Amino acid sequence: MQANNIDLNDPGPRLLARARQAIAHHLGMGPAPADDVLLAQRGACFVTLTIDDVLRGCIGSIRPQRTLADDVAANAVAAASTDPRFPPLTAEEFPQVRIEVSLLSSPEFIEFTDEADLLRHLTPHQDGLILFAGCRSATFLPQVWEQLPQPGQFLAALKQKAGMNPERPVNGLMAARFNVRKWKETSREA
Repeated sequence: MQANNIDLNDPGPRLLARARQAIAHHLGMGPAPADDVLLAQRGACFVTLTIDDVLRGCIGSIRPQRTLADDVAANAVAAASTDPRFPPLTAEEFPQVRIEVSLLSSPEFIEFTDEADLLRHLTPHQDGLILFAGCRSATFLPQVWEQLPQPGQFLAALKQKAGMNPERPVNGLMAARFNVRKWKETSREA
């Protein structure tokens, strides 16, 4: 799968820099990111923040609905300020944050007969997964396989995240998979 057909050799450094600058601007520590014509194509990404390798925020988009430049900036600010699992990031924490940007491919629906069949269709450590049932949905990036390496565990945790009972089959369950290209800061840059 091609990651949203972004025609750049390596957009990673630009995406990481834009995410960091957007958060700095949000915290009142710098100017807003400038327009970037190289990131003007529509794209969908997730921005993950960690401090000392511990999750500090993660927000993203599943479908490309705005330019990649706007998507990465908005998701970076949201990961720093509105992830409901964490208090907003502070200016004091900002220099310690490491940023990871995951550029999503277009989701691809999976046809399956039951949850055991769905598990057979998954490629651990490669597939991200979106589950849908009624008005409930949840998404795991492929990186989540690092914490949940067993497919059954992965699916149960994603069902629980969506508010579904992880131990019972779900009527009307649908799923889509995607891949990512990801980049992570190698050092803490303020």
